[in-house]
Amino acid sequence: MSHPRAAKIILGFAVVYLVWGSTYLAIRIGVQHLPPALFAGVRFLVAGVLMLAYARWTGAGWPAGRQDWRNITVTALLMLVCGNGLVTWSEQWVESNQAALIVATSALWLAWVGTWGRQGEGLGPVTIAGLVFGFAGVAVLVGGGIRMQAAPPMAYGGLMLAPMAWAAGSVWSRRQPTSCPPAMTAALQTLIAGVVLSALGLTLGELPRWNWNREAMLALAYLVVFGSFLAYGAYFWLVHQVSPARLGTYAYVNPAVAVLLGWWILDEHLDRTQVLGTLVILAGVLLVSWPTPKPKTMTAENSDSH
Repeated sequence: MSHPRAAKIILGFAVVYLVWGSTYLAIRIGVQHLPPALFAGVRFLVAGVLMLAYARWTGAGWPAGRQDWRNITVTALLMLVCGNGLVTWSEQWVESNQAALIVATSALWLAWVGTWGRQGEGLGPVTIAGLVFGFAGVAVLVGGGIRMQAAPPMAYGGLMLAPMAWAAGSVWSRRQPTSCPPAMTAALQTLIAGVVLSALGLTLGELPRWNWNREAMLALAYLVVFGSFLAYGAYFWLVHQVSPARLGTYAYVNPAVAVLLGWWILDEHLDRTQVLGTLVILAGVLLVSWPTPKPKTMTAENSDSH
């Protein structure tokens, strides 16, 4: 691996690890002042415009046809509208540290959803053990939160659906690649999500609740520039540079960053039961993400990233 490429990969991982881990905190701050759908929609609209301008500036071409647009739209609806949208909605009640830990199960769902269909890949015993551990940890963490009445059950339900949608979108994106570069794909996905979520917010009558509060605008600006423009772009670039196992490590680094920031800035805490659930979740994600030897008969298409 050349030194410039290695440096870019290290920088990409640093952005995905640290920035995505901090977005849960920014979302939690933002939804204390702004309506969730409109908040997420404006974030993606502004970020999408910036990303599209960057993609065109670097020479990225437009989607080649209807199939490209379909695949980009499906991925946007699953990963950003459903996945991120549900996280934003749920964080009105659920603290950022718990949200990050539950969303870490995207790695578990990714492994399971990846077994579906004709292109499905089998699971080894280590991965199956990781799935069992991870989902058991979620049950402990969520059960503890509901028992303490930390948030409504529907908020935890939204957080459990979010990583399922993210995983489904990831698998769809991997099996239905587009002909345009990752920068253009990510930009259009972000723009589509911005339009859908903004329209949803307006339909739900959220506009009167919009607040130009300084804290809210700082959270929005951080999510636009760092959470979407930099981190989402870096993630989609890494998809084409490293193996899924290496990329999947973000799923257990992000929660650690989120828990630390939530404790430091918002004074968020986990009780003993939730700490136990946390450790079990992270153990499960680690097992699922652990690299395993690939069968020699695997085709190049099936071994590609995203």
